[in-house]
This record gives sequence, structure tokens and C-alpha cells, in this order.
Amino acid sequence: MSENGTSQNNENNDLLNALNSIETVKVGDVVKGEVLAIDDDQQAIVGIADTGIEGVVPKKELSTKPVDDINTVIKVGDVMDLVVISRIGTDKEGGSYLLSQRRLEARKVWDDIQKEFEAGHTLTAPVTQVVKGGLVVDAGVRGFVPASMVSDHFVEDLSQFKGQTLEFKIIEIEPSENRLILSHRALVEKERAAQKAEIMAKLTAGDIVEGKVARLTNFGAFVDLGGVDGLVHVSEIAFERVEKPSDVLKVGQEVKVKVLSVDPDRDRISLSIKQTLPEPWDGIEEKAPQGSVLDGTVKRLTSFGAFVEVFPGVEGLVHISQISHQHIATPADVLKVGQEIKVKVLDVRPNDHRLALSIKALEEKPQSGDDSNAGEHRSSSNNNRSRNNGGNNNRRRNSRNSAETSTANAPEESTGFSLGDLIGDSLKKDMEDNENN
Repeated sequence: MSENGTSQNNENNDLLNALNSIETVKVGDVVKGEVLAIDDDQQAIVGIADTGIEGVVPKKELSTKPVDDINTVIKVGDVMDLVVISRIGTDKEGGSYLLSQRRLEARKVWDDIQKEFEAGHTLTAPVTQVVKGGLVVDAGVRGFVPASMVSDHFVEDLSQFKGQTLEFKIIEIEPSENRLILSHRALVEKERAAQKAEIMAKLTAGDIVEGKVARLTNFGAFVDLGGVDGLVHVSEIAFERVEKPSDVLKVGQEVKVKVLSVDPDRDRISLSIKQTLPEPWDGIEEKAPQGSVLDGTVKRLTSFGAFVEVFPGVEGLVHISQISHQHIATPADVLKVGQEIKVKVLDVRPNDHRLALSIKALEEKPQSGDDSNAGEHRSSSNNNRSRNNGGNNNRRRNSRNSAETSTANAPEESTGFSLGDLIGDSLKKDMEDNENN
């Protein structure tokens, strides 16, 4: 064989060996790619090592983070680890492939998260979006936090979490479906449980502490004491009657509370706001001395009178006999709840928390037409009895005066006063004697 023939065979063998050495490319392979050029569409044209095949890396496939200008992150000659995404054409050189560095990074992130999940570890990530039903976080890959797993209580406005970096427990992970479910609630509950145990161990009945209104219900307000909530029952919010806690409190309001009881077994802390406030009856003799005239509001009507609030938390009784100079069947005939009125203080009993009030004492007594007619037609027999009647009238006037002060003892639901306290025993007896005469 000639030298030319030998040389030709060597060249053919070299070409055959080179062709045999070229590796085939399959979707999913991890390859090395050298940047050959960057085109006008912000795509990197790369040569896949050991294949003689070119591939394309779009700008969005360069990184898991947004890229504005491809030239700021890569340049010609750079070598990158890439994953083959798909085949995008065929030609004599074996075709071109779509490659991604971003997805390779994500694959590594998924692997790392899987290891953290298996080890029972948490991850920390920023909240990037608020969507219907929950939060989206950037954990290197997209993670989702359902609304029910954001906090240990219902949160109406989730937008407050956008931009915050929070710690999450990994609930579910499925890389093949790009599914990562996270929970912040689990960590909040764990932290609160530790804080609660610590705080409840320190609190004792009688302590005065500060807190913040966390929630409002119809029956009271839950106050956050720094990791544990205590309940202020509606009856312990203020000395005056409170219909709804939301009428006087708002969520987020800072309040001072007194600890009424701590029950670790039932996880309950009972609190009071009103017991940190000044006692409304303190100094009542100076604020409402006997004979003074006060503005008040009708709070309740009963069969025997009207309870009128003259100061926050201070109610006095206007007995039915002190409402009007005219006879009335019930207080509701002339008064209604919420009505603003003026009252005169008849009697003050600070120790008993009782005020006797009068409306009619501020009104001029009307002239009785019946009395004048009776004077014109009075018979001689009545004249003969005038001396006795004069005595009865004197006793009647004295009894009326006694009745005014006796209304200080008029019964409330829990006071248990007698009929004699209501109208005065002497007045009742004189009325009966007069009828018999």
C-alpha cells in the first residue's frame, strides 16, 4: 500500500474515532456549555462540550432571579453547567437544544429543600406575593402558604405580610410538580406555647399588667399579654354598663389590666380593666351632695322607679313617687331609656353605693282644682272635723318629707328593701287612717 493510501486510512480512522467520541444529547442531561455568542434576542448561543452540537439559553433561563440585561451576567467564553430542556430543531449537525441554567439551579434547590424536610428543619424566605387563598414565597423555588397556615388566628388582610421574611415549616414537597407547601402557623403556635407557659408561670391573681387588645367578641375582649391571651369579660371592661366591647375598645389598643385568676389546667387567664380604673363612687359626696342638681341619663325602668346614671358607673334611683306630682301607673308612662333628664339629689349613701334622686322636686307643684271646689262645698260636719283633719294634714306633710328621703332605700334587683323603705311606714299608716275617717 502506498504512503498516500496509508495517510488516507489514518485520516478516516481519526474522523471515525472523533465521530464515535461525540456523545449524544438527551432531554434531562446535565451538560457543560461554552458561550459562543449573544444574539439580538438576548439569547446565549452555546456549544455543548464533547458533542459538536449547539444549544440556546434564553435570558429567562439564566437564573432563578430576574435578569434585565443578559450581558451583565454572562459573556462570550463563559462555561456553564446547563440542563437540556428540549430539542428545538434538526439539521445535519444533529439539531439544536433548549438549555437552562435556571432549572439546574432550581433542581439543586429542590434537593436542598428535600434534605431540610427530611431532617425536620425549617426554612426562611421572603413573601413576594399575596394571592387568592394565601401567600407566595421565594425559597429559591416558588413556595405557597395557604391562608389557614399563615397565623394561629384568622387574618383578614394578608397584604401586611408582603415583603416580610418569615420562618416556615415544610409541610409538603413534590419537586416533579414544583409543589412546595409551607406553614408559618406551626411556628407561631410553637412559639406562643413556649411564651404562654413562661408567662402563666409568672402571673398571679392581683397583678397589674399591660397588654394589647387582640380580638373582640360579643362577650368580651381578648388581651395579648405578650404571647398569651387573657379574657376581659364584658362586665369587667368598665364600671358603666357596656353593651358591646367594640363600643369602647378597638383591636390594637393598649390597655392596663388586673389579673383576676390564672388557670393553667384550662389555659385560661381572667382579666379586668375596670378594676384598674378609679372607683366611680369615690368622692361621691363631693360630686353629688344632697340637694345638688345633676344631669343624668335614664338607664333602666322598673315597676318601682327609674335608674338614672349621673356619672360613669354611678346610678341613682328615682322612685316612682319622685317622678311626677301627678299619679302615674308605671315609670314608663313618662320616661324612656336613654332619655336625658335633670335630677335632684335627695340622699347620698357612699358606703352602700346608693343615691336617692327626684325629678318632681325640680318641678313646680300644680294647683289642684279639686281642692278649691271642695272648699266651696265643704259641709258644716267637715268644719267640725277640721281640728282632726288639721292634725292628719300635719302628719301627712311630715310623712311626705320622710318619703322623699326614704327613696334612698328603694329596691334594686339585689338590694331587697321592704315596702316601708319604698313609701315609708308612717305615710302608709296616715293614708289608711285618713280613709277610715
